[in-house]
Amino acid sequence: MGLYENLTVEHDGDTVRITMNRPERRNALSEGHLRELLDAFETAGRSDATGIVLAAEGTAFSAGHDFADVSSRDLAGVRDLLKLCTKVMNTIQEVPQVVIARVQAIATAAGCQLVATCDLAVAAESAGFALPGGKGGWFCHTPAVPVARNVGRKRLMELALTGDAIDAATAADWGLVNYAVPDAELDRAVEDLLARATRGSRFGKGVGKQTLYAQLDRPEADAYAIAVEVMASLSQSPGAREGMASFLEKRPAVWTD
Repeated sequence: MGLYENLTVEHDGDTVRITMNRPERRNALSEGHLRELLDAFETAGRSDATGIVLAAEGTAFSAGHDFADVSSRDLAGVRDLLKLCTKVMNTIQEVPQVVIARVQAIATAAGCQLVATCDLAVAAESAGFALPGGKGGWFCHTPAVPVARNVGRKRLMELALTGDAIDAATAADWGLVNYAVPDAELDRAVEDLLARATRGSRFGKGVGKQTLYAQLDRPEADAYAIAVEVMASLSQSPGAREGMASFLEKRPAVWTD
């Protein structure tokens, strides 16, 4: 167990579970909360885990930035806070583990950004998602960055400009989460998706995830240039060698990494 003020961290077999545990503040992302998330993900990234589950306690997954923290800062201070938040988001995508968001309730602004940033996400039917800055005074500029890379342009504009929430079924239809499931089935659905997403060579999976992010937003020719070199190199890895040998020899694979 990790010792944090805003989080609990549990290493459960091959899975690290990071649970935001500040329900009285709706898991708002104060500087302290963000620093703990960063440390938890960096620590999990160095571990032998194959998967990371990001979860939350309470009536909100996360309400986004803590306005009590933001409103007390000058321009340089807010910029530093947003850079810290961005570092958390980048770290989630840089760690080799599969990161899945377990969304039990509303995720707004930077909370929605967290969900969009995770590799995978499963939401309870009672969850909701919003970029509320569009109907307020502080537009959701940074939360919109990963959301834009999950949903189409018109859907992004609707979320960002109206600030209205969408339900979990709509979020699944739009591509913001993988699945919306009955609340009672949330944990089972998370475990099922994580099990399917973490099987195979651990090393190959980690490089695979990182390469996907490296090529996703690049022009097709550049994306192929990256993917060809990585795929050629990884053909020589123990995992790839074992995967091909087991197929050719018609036997179950034995993963050593």
